[in-house]
Amino acid sequence: KEQHVLPVVKQIDTLAAEFPAMTNYLYITYNGAENDIVFDENGILVVGCGTYRIGSSVEFDYGSVLCLRALVEMGKKTVMINCNPETVSTDYDESHRLYFEELSLERVLDVYEFEGCTGAIVSFGGQTPNNLAMPLKKYGCTVLGTSPEDIDNAEDRNQHSKMLDDLGIDQPAWSELQKFDDAKAFCNKVGYPVLVRPSYVLSGAAMNVVRSEEELKGFLDMAVEVSEDAPVVISKFIDGAEEIDIDAVAHKGEVIAYAIAEHIEQGGVHSGDASLVLPARDLPKDVFLELKGIACKIAKRLNITGPLNMQVLRCPD
Repeated sequence: KEQHVLPVVKQIDTLAAEFPAMTNYLYITYNGAENDIVFDENGILVVGCGTYRIGSSVEFDYGSVLCLRALVEMGKKTVMINCNPETVSTDYDESHRLYFEELSLERVLDVYEFEGCTGAIVSFGGQTPNNLAMPLKKYGCTVLGTSPEDIDNAEDRNQHSKMLDDLGIDQPAWSELQKFDDAKAFCNKVGYPVLVRPSYVLSGAAMNVVRSEEELKGFLDMAVEVSEDAPVVISKFIDGAEEIDIDAVAHKGEVIAYAIAEHIEQGGVHSGDASLVLPARDLPKDVFLELKGIACKIAKRLNITGPLNMQVLRCPD
């Protein structure tokens, strides 16, 4: 902006220039002098899931579509930004304005400013929108739902761990480490196997179960730059534990709907590859109520408004 290098918004011509194309298929380009549309709707921006990959798959598109439809039912104008044409959220009839664009901070800010959006929703598109929450707020966007600060408290492992300690919720021993010697010392202290992963990832991206010092060194050398800029989190991996999924919706920290599902496989199988049973069949009532209590405590502490998901391990002992 300081250099006056500014983009414009163009419509995708779906009629090969034979007739005027009044579509909501839009894109942003620097190859133009004027906008093709008038920005007079001031809609709510929904940030989509982007490319399908580990940690960002079709469930996040499904959530984004349900969000769009709920907003339309409420009489709100909607703006969708997504770069994945394989999604339902990029169908022409799911939103009032549809931008085929990358989910970078610069481009999302462009769309927000062009449209004069009244707010942005980042809670349904997975990790990519989550990572944009704090920068969007920094640049003046109104992030609807759970606040960016509380999203960050859930994502940052140090803050998340302290929250669990404050709430009296058990967690495996873990540490955030920058050097291989420190990682080796921690693993020797807690005992193998351990789980190695970076912060700010969903659903197993860049994650590995390590069962020996040799595997630890090989994995870190091959997959993770161990430095102050890219620390790894190493947690004690609990063999034989049952993994349980909790999905819930909260409003201002109060859980208003929830579902608890049991994994058939033991903990350690990627949740995208696992088989789940809903409703949970084999959980004793006291365990079920404890799980609900954990979800309610975390939702209240993070003042969540919108969806939340967590995986809980039920240890064999």
